[in-house]
Amino acid sequence: MSEQETTQSLISTDVTAGAATERTVDADPVVRSLGLNVYYGEEPALNDVDMEIPRRQVTAIIGPSGCGKSTFLRCINRMNDLVEAATIEGELRFEGADIYGDEVDPVALRRKIGMVFQHPNPFPKSIYDNVAYGLRVQGDTKNLDERVERALKRAALWKEVEGQLDKSALDLSGGQQQRLCIARAIAVDPEVILMDEPASALDPIATSKIEDLIEELAEDYTVVIVTHNMQQAARISDYTAVFLTGGELVEFDDTQTIFENPAHERVEDYITGKFG
Repeated sequence: MSEQETTQSLISTDVTAGAATERTVDADPVVRSLGLNVYYGEEPALNDVDMEIPRRQVTAIIGPSGCGKSTFLRCINRMNDLVEAATIEGELRFEGADIYGDEVDPVALRRKIGMVFQHPNPFPKSIYDNVAYGLRVQGDTKNLDERVERALKRAALWKEVEGQLDKSALDLSGGQQQRLCIARAIAVDPEVILMDEPASALDPIATSKIEDLIEELAEDYTVVIVTHNMQQAARISDYTAVFLTGGELVEFDDTQTIFENPAHERVEDYITGKFG
């Protein structure tokens, strides 16, 4: 599906620091769910979820533990295919195509929709080989050195590892490993980057670097992040989805509205700490 030419301007306000970032929003969402239900066995994990994820924005998904946040994220690049007990109903579309359609190759889909997990998971290889891995698997090794360097620069890691690319990725700090995993994800030039609590295992300094990086990545990629940290969602996201008990998407709106003037009392109670 080609991108529509019609766009609208959005001002996304950092509700904690008062800073505003202006980004152009494509009118056509990159990911759209309609009546999405997910079950693990007979246990419902998502309940009738309708949501549109805008292109080249940061969308945060928040909610209490067990509300379906990570399940929704894993549906987008078909990671739930690896869970035998998972059953998925309803529609989930990427660039207009049914993600679960028979004609969709999950491996090819994951090249377009990258994933960064809660705990850094670099391969036991060199820094260079980690970043180059996806390109080599695809047989796409033209200008490999330049593309590895570009990915590391985009992940804000190049200055720290330049000259030691043959060093084991396992020798990096936790924050560096997570940025390496981001570099590995973007090296194959995806359209969407999914992040499942990417900073929850990191110290405050490393977390700040990841947050800065996420905001920069949204200039070129659609970023969807699951986080338990509501302050983090308020700082870095343009849109916020609030999932509550039973896998229900209770509210989805621009982040400033969610945190300052939510439409649902249950959302206000969750944000203000009355429950959850």
